[in-house]
Amino acid sequence: MSTIDIIQQDLARPGVDASTRPQTLGQRRWRNFKANRRAFHSGWVFAVLLVISLCAELVANDKPILVIANGNLYFPFLVMYPETTFASDEMDASELFHTEAVYRDPFVQEMIESRGGVIVWPVVRYANNTIDWFLDEPAPAPPSHAHFLGTDDLGRDVLARVIYGFRLSILFGIGLTVCSTVIGVVAGAVQGFFGGWLDLIMQRLIEMWSGMPILFLLIILASMVEPTPGWLFGLLLLFSWMALVGVVRAEFLRARNLEYVRAARALGVGNIVIMYKHVLPNAMVAALTMVPFILTNSVVLLTSLDFIGFGLPADAPSLGRLVKQGASNLQAPWLGLTAFFTIGIMLTLLIFIGEGVRDAFDPRKTVA
Repeated sequence: MSTIDIIQQDLARPGVDASTRPQTLGQRRWRNFKANRRAFHSGWVFAVLLVISLCAELVANDKPILVIANGNLYFPFLVMYPETTFASDEMDASELFHTEAVYRDPFVQEMIESRGGVIVWPVVRYANNTIDWFLDEPAPAPPSHAHFLGTDDLGRDVLARVIYGFRLSILFGIGLTVCSTVIGVVAGAVQGFFGGWLDLIMQRLIEMWSGMPILFLLIILASMVEPTPGWLFGLLLLFSWMALVGVVRAEFLRARNLEYVRAARALGVGNIVIMYKHVLPNAMVAALTMVPFILTNSVVLLTSLDFIGFGLPADAPSLGRLVKQGASNLQAPWLGLTAFFTIGIMLTLLIFIGEGVRDAFDPRKTVA
């Protein structure tokens, strides 16, 4: 038995304090993240909100989650069923439509429930684009038992649009952050590792590209084409990848002349392998601390473009358009307050989580 095995057996004894046992790098980082209580609790809150938004069709929908009729189970939020599906034998099929059933229609509800059928509705009986044609007050209607956060100026439920808008903003921001991180890391790695004229030329190009008025260019490009999510994603990606180039470039410039890199070159290891396996892990420590803040900036930029009308399509559940509706309808304060608290809470949670990630990857920070 080797000396290492003996030491591991001694550390595994019940009498040995677990805090004195050696920790792996991942365990140390997780412990540093948990030590930041604000970041740790923000992470849990954000995870709960993200799960709720990802299951938005089960939380806010104008279609039932489950319908039990004619002895069968139906899932309208997943499958389209015509009205004739729920008809009884004695009903005249000519009176029914062969298109998708409108489950908010009292006739359809009575047809299902008259023969012992059951309709299981989500918590919010409206989708993000559902217009309530039976409002007691002109739109925008104030909060009520039917609309917990009121309606917008088109009669759509604000809470449903917040849930769907939160999901859209986060998924859009995460996708943009991942793609920007990959491009920025690759560009910074190539610059820092090879240096020379390649680094000089790329650095001058990045400086010219970053000096352009990004917001005005996005407005001009967005006004020339139809604003679709894919096109808008590509436009924002053209400028968002530069945030990590400087950090990664500096790490590769520092590490390319270290002893272990020279030893790998002497052994005949290729440049790609050295960059990926030896230098990149050290550079990613500094890069990952900036990722949550890049995500925050992506969400803010998307909200800003939607607010000025150059973002996602008009029917998209955008938080920026909710802000615009609040500014256009000052007599309906619930619109502006809902948008303010939703965006404020989202960005605050992301910033707190970013602080925890920074502490977790800080090699100088240790928790007793």
